Amino acid sequence: MPKHGPALGLRVGPRRITFLLVFVGLFALFTLLFTLPNGIPTGPSLSKSIADHKFSLPKYGDKFSSSILNPFRPVSHKPPEQKNSTYGGSSWYSNWNWRSPFSSSITLDENRSLLPPLKDRAPIYCYYDTTIPKEAPTKEAESAILLTWRRAWWAQGFKPIILSTAEAMNNPLYDELQRLDVEPSFKKDMMRWLAWENMGGGLLSHHLLFPMAAHEDPLLAFLRRGEYPGLTRWEGFDNALFAGPKGQIAEAITQALRNPKNKAAKDFVAAVTGETFRVDPSHDSLAYYDAITVGKNYQKVAEETTADHNKGIKSLNLLINSHLHNTWQDIFSSGIAVLKPMPAHTTHMIEPALDLAARLAACSDSPMPSSCPPNLPKCTPCVSSHPMKVGSPARYRNTTSLYTIGTVPHPYTLRTVDSLRETMDISFIRRGIKRRDEWLYLVFQELLGTGISSSVRVVKFKDAVAGEYATSHSLWLTAEKGSVPEDLDWWFGFDIPHTTDDGKSETPVPGPERRPKPPHDPTDGPLPTEDDLSREPRLLERAREVVKSKAQEEVRVRSAMEAWNLADTEAWRFARAFLARSRVERMKWEEEESKYAGGVGSESGQGRGSSWLRWGDDEEKD
Repeated sequence: MPKHGPALGLRVGPRRITFLLVFVGLFALFTLLFTLPNGIPTGPSLSKSIADHKFSLPKYGDKFSSSILNPFRPVSHKPPEQKNSTYGGSSWYSNWNWRSPFSSSITLDENRSLLPPLKDRAPIYCYYDTTIPKEAPTKEAESAILLTWRRAWWAQGFKPIILSTAEAMNNPLYDELQRLDVEPSFKKDMMRWLAWENMGGGLLSHHLLFPMAAHEDPLLAFLRRGEYPGLTRWEGFDNALFAGPKGQIAEAITQALRNPKNKAAKDFVAAVTGETFRVDPSHDSLAYYDAITVGKNYQKVAEETTADHNKGIKSLNLLINSHLHNTWQDIFSSGIAVLKPMPAHTTHMIEPALDLAARLAACSDSPMPSSCPPNLPKCTPCVSSHPMKVGSPARYRNTTSLYTIGTVPHPYTLRTVDSLRETMDISFIRRGIKRRDEWLYLVFQELLGTGISSSVRVVKFKDAVAGEYATSHSLWLTAEKGSVPEDLDWWFGFDIPHTTDDGKSETPVPGPERRPKPPHDPTDGPLPTEDDLSREPRLLERAREVVKSKAQEEVRVRSAMEAWNLADTEAWRFARAFLARSRVERMKWEEEESKYAGGVGSESGQGRGSSWLRWGDDEEKD
């Protein structure tokens, strides 16, 4: 009997091992389907999880997991389409849960991106008298400077609105003002107050007051919130900026109209008591170009205005625009980073971004090139011989003083140019791609390391695109467009220098053939050969065709590429939808505002045509 003992043990052992393996397998499958998706943190806790490289424990509260990976999940309707949520082949859904790694978990639609809700823009008003007869050149010059005012405030997160006599006449106190025997200057100033109160209060600005500071400046952040506890003016600005609620504005207007001494008053402030306003001494982030300031600091412009009013306004507009541009350059003292994570074969792909960076790094035309804004007398003026630094690093760096321009490719586009293949098939996708989601992996390798999943990387990417202050520190384009949007002046807040078709510049910007190439960092990878460079344009154009194609075989291969690179695809759709929505927001607002104040301050009539027509070629059908 003993000699059979070992043989019996051998027969029983494998059965127990098999039972154990089956049990472990079932347990792992149960964990994957019903618990793991709930264990992935989202929202505010995600940044902490990234830092600690830890995740929260799974939750077992529900009978079935709510993840879309759960095959037993009940069928759900897609969220309803929101107003103005499609443009140029992109569609989106604004939701507070926008940091979810994959939009389809909320939208139930692979082609619909999940974006953060649009922030409410605090309105800021200025008054323009449309009743005064003016010649066409004067109207054009004044409209151009009003456009500069609107563009600068829009880029800082405000909603700049130009008021006219029409709003003042809607105020019930308008008739009372007309019956008063007062100074013309006082009546003119009262008209803008009546128009402002009719709109419900908020911010009232002079059209020569400009935000000249970083987006995160404390005063600008306070003004953006749109909550003003009392009627406030700023010391040294006279009537350049006011803030307050409608009720207190109405009380102040009544006090000014019924003040027995208002016959001698020259403006609104002189007609009310000193206790009417809170006076704030802090305004270092604002630049006011009134006649006194221009005469004191910019004598050349003042002399031109005296000799020829229209010419002087144009000169002042150029000066202000150059100061806005120069302030932006000073904020990003470390330069501009044009991301190039796969440098061997993506030179042509990032060319539009490099061209934009060179224009941003150049100096804007100015009647006084070495001058500084009135609020920043110790600025560093732009010098054409020493332009702003432009580099093409392979990795994203979250540095406050560095502006980032990223070109996000569709996975099919990236693999086409990287492999130098004109055609793709399923076999190559499965066997020829060594790393999935390689673009995100390389871009955030320095910031996140190598041990982070693609779902975490795509959330980090979304923060870099749409997080707090992200839009003022970076711009993310898509590779398939082939050019940068024409409306980026509104994104940056100043008129970016443009080059003409023959390579000559309207402002001191070197043409592409004379532009110095960014220095190459050996750690970024190899430089492309001349042969590879010559092949890139054709490959890139072919990839763009496939990305937009409706042909069955090309759709099948493209879908396989997207499924093999889910995170890279999510990043591409997110960046494209985010930029498209920003255009839609501004276009709708500009279309509405063009109906008021005679359309002054709009781009029509400024030599660029209607924004709707300029964006007509943006309608990609992919």
